[in-house]
Amino acid sequence: MNAQRSDDDAVSARAWRGVGHLTLNRPRAINALDLGMIRLLSAALDRWERDTDVDLVLLDGAGERGFCAGGDVRALYDFVVQGRVDEVHTFFREEYALNHRIATYPKPIVAIADGVTMGGGIGLAGHARIRIVTERSQLAMPETRIGFTPDVGGSWLLGRAPGRLGEYLGLTGATMDAADALYAGFADHLVPVAHLSALHEALEYRADPSSPTELVLLFDESPERSNLETWRPWIDDAFSADDLDGILHRLRQRWEPEAHATADLLESSAPTAVSVTLEAVRRARALPSLHAALAQEYGLVMWFATTQPDLAEGIRAQLVDKDRSPSWSPAHRFELPPGRVAEAFAHQPEPALW
Repeated sequence: MNAQRSDDDAVSARAWRGVGHLTLNRPRAINALDLGMIRLLSAALDRWERDTDVDLVLLDGAGERGFCAGGDVRALYDFVVQGRVDEVHTFFREEYALNHRIATYPKPIVAIADGVTMGGGIGLAGHARIRIVTERSQLAMPETRIGFTPDVGGSWLLGRAPGRLGEYLGLTGATMDAADALYAGFADHLVPVAHLSALHEALEYRADPSSPTELVLLFDESPERSNLETWRPWIDDAFSADDLDGILHRLRQRWEPEAHATADLLESSAPTAVSVTLEAVRRARALPSLHAALAQEYGLVMWFATTQPDLAEGIRAQLVDKDRSPSWSPAHRFELPPGRVAEAFAHQPEPALW
């Protein structure tokens, strides 16, 4: 089969020896995902699903800094502040459709989350059939840092993490290394960077009936003990409290310095974002499918994008002016209106996601 390449340099799509290879190709932006890239990825998956010469899909990112730093939130900022609601709808609907497509794709998708893999990057790699991390991997759902809430199916993954790690990771946006990602259920295998080329070659020259998983296991290594596993006692104790006030109280009562640092972080975070995220992770835990979780997330993100000033303010502080001094509204959790979280979950965006 002849190699195929996309016309757009932001995504490289080529098929060779039974492997459809998709590479995010914006290394200077750590492969941040825009709408054009989402459409190129979707088109390649559509094409290869019907191509009997393609047996599996390999998904990775160009450069050494990361697989994907997330969605293009600077573009989202422009849409929000300019009131371009239709474009906000379009971006999220097509991104979530791609996330679900990856999760339900009939052929194995092998994703390599090397380096920075956050937000929208989790939406791509986190739902693949075979999810690989390396010693350079840094995974996170950091949306609360910009006054937002985890999406792209992140709440589904968080809701299925051991114990109360989902609440901890969702509310704090904490970064996971390879060991943490494996322990929390965001990845399946650790393959050292030095072995990635050999893995690519093995997937292309695989001998039947070797499955992709069997081949990956040839290069899989056991990580060191996860910090998240070590911290489970105080995380589970604190984050099982009924609400944010209870979580903060329990964190302050713990002796571990990490618990106190976590309390400090939550005190400075956007009250709306952390309160909605706490409820989102807990509701996602009871949902029947990723499909349902994405629908819940879609309602929440459109509520944030169309009714809440914190999203634009968070992006401004982190990525536009970069002063790292957001002015949240409200500024303190005690000022949060009693019905604010319920309002977020009651929001019904038009058009609907599905």
